[in-house]
This record gives sequence, C-alpha cells and structure tokens, in this order.
Amino acid sequence: MARAALGFARTARFAQPALVNGAVGAVVVPHGRPLSVMTFTVAGGRIAGIEIIADPARLRELDLAVLDN
Repeated sequence: MARAALGFARTARFAQPALVNGAVGAVVVPHGRPLSVMTFTVAGGRIAGIEIIADPARLRELDLAVLDN
C-alpha cells in the first residue's frame, strides 16, 4: 500500500480531470501519454469506489477526453 501511495505521489502533478468512456474520471498524462486512469463509482452523491487502470492494453481501449482545468 505504501509503495502504491509513493508511486501516485510522484505522478499526481500530471493528473487531469477527464471523461472516461463518458463518465467523470481522472487521467495521469506525463509527457503527453496516458500512464493511468481513475474511474469513480458514485452512490448517494459520494464516491463509493475507485478503479485505477494502468494496463497499456486496457488504456488503449478507453474513450478519453481530457477536460480543461
């Protein structure tokens, strides 16, 4: 768990809001290429789950649109 947190801390500055398959999410884009994507499950107005996708094959299958900050 600590290793994952440290890894995220190094790339957090590259995170941007995005539409992921039409839903709100976030994409980490260092050097112009998606490294990972976070999708959110919302229930009752709260985030109930987060999925982090970092597999290059799965990333290529996603419909991503980076939103303006």
